[in-house]
Amino acid sequence: MKKSFFCVLDGIDGSGTTTHSKLLAGFLENRGLMVYVTQEPTHSDIGLLLRKYLTDKEIPPSTDALLFAADRDLHYHLEIKKKLNEGYIVISDRYLEASIVYQTSQSEEISVEWVKQINKYAGKPNLMIILDIDPKISLARKKNQELEKFENIEFLSNVRDLFLKRAEKENYYIVNSDDIIEFTQEKIQNIVIEHLKKYKIL
Repeated sequence: MKKSFFCVLDGIDGSGTTTHSKLLAGFLENRGLMVYVTQEPTHSDIGLLLRKYLTDKEIPPSTDALLFAADRDLHYHLEIKKKLNEGYIVISDRYLEASIVYQTSQSEEISVEWVKQINKYAGKPNLMIILDIDPKISLARKKNQELEKFENIEFLSNVRDLFLKRAEKENYYIVNSDDIIEFTQEKIQNIVIEHLKKYKIL
């Protein structure tokens, strides 16, 4: 029976999580591994509602947090867990840490512990990699797109700081994604390969 592995790439908006998730998947597939790429918010009915709400500044942070938790619970049990049981390496573009840093940055009334509590049934990844980037650079990458309510330099600077503090506290890997895509991807690949060997998947 093939061993499964759950890896998450997270970071502020425009940090490259989507691009690097796809590149990492291609790299691993070329090594003969079964890989499944997914993302949050998902394309479930809850996820689609979330995508709509992400442009609405009137939606309370607590509602955002609860919807993300519901979307993630569905995501984990109906998609991620299923693929892990089938022996896949699952790569998720964003996961629980995004909720922790974004929703606690939105409101002092929302605690890390509360966000963890409402997400307690979502399984934990084997590996967390935070892609770090200057918000000025990340927003410049999105200049031709409609910006979500989170996408301003001051807010993203706070989110970035919290991502880095969380990474230090939880021993997550941090990869600078200001660099050329190929260099950033190589660093990510090296970290993942090291862990796949540790789990005796390679």
